[in-house]
Amino acid sequence: MTHEQQGFIDPTGLTKWVKIFLYAQIAIIFVALISSALEYQLLAEFDKGTYASRESAEEAAEANDARQSVVAGVQLIVFIITGIWVLRWIHRANYNARQLGAKEMVFTPGWAVGWYFVPLFTLWKPYQAMKEIWKASAAPQAWKSQKAPGLLPWWWFFWITSNIFGYVSFRLSLEAKSVSDLMATNVVTQVSDSTGLASAFLILALINRIHKMQVSQANAELPPPLHPSASV
Repeated sequence: MTHEQQGFIDPTGLTKWVKIFLYAQIAIIFVALISSALEYQLLAEFDKGTYASRESAEEAAEANDARQSVVAGVQLIVFIITGIWVLRWIHRANYNARQLGAKEMVFTPGWAVGWYFVPLFTLWKPYQAMKEIWKASAAPQAWKSQKAPGLLPWWWFFWITSNIFGYVSFRLSLEAKSVSDLMATNVVTQVSDSTGLASAFLILALINRIHKMQVSQANAELPPPLHPSASV
């Protein structure tokens, strides 16, 4: 291992946990989509007036609200935990790219994470930081000449789209006064979850690939093991 690589920290354990939480997030999004579809069906029945009695309608509405609350609560918790682990991974990946020999990187490990929390700049800076990490992991010594994969902009597109629709859904839910309003909110929520699902799958692929590139780069500079006879 070269002098620069002595500070390299094996990301395998961290990557494993990030992938576990991303799989959990993917699973809960699937559950949320199913729950939202059931809610939309119920709202459509209310809109058409196709329910047996007022009592049965109220019971169905209460059951739906309880289910949606639980799903939304779990989804929020998983999202927060997953986000924390993904940000830790981004910090580590940026740090490791530097240890592998990448020079003159624009984003520090701290700002590769920090830009997610800066209004307006969060729309493009985190994407640029992830793009830089990919390029520096692919070829640390010549990272500036590397090209990023097509899935990177798609990941960012779905991430931004999911957040925009999530915000719109929240605003609509505060102003909803009729069944049709609730149905519109439901549709927007499903779009947010669907694009969020795509984003989760894509960042999972990105993390997996960057991890493999960094480990491969680190191992490439390791000296070959001594032959047993050479130690005599």
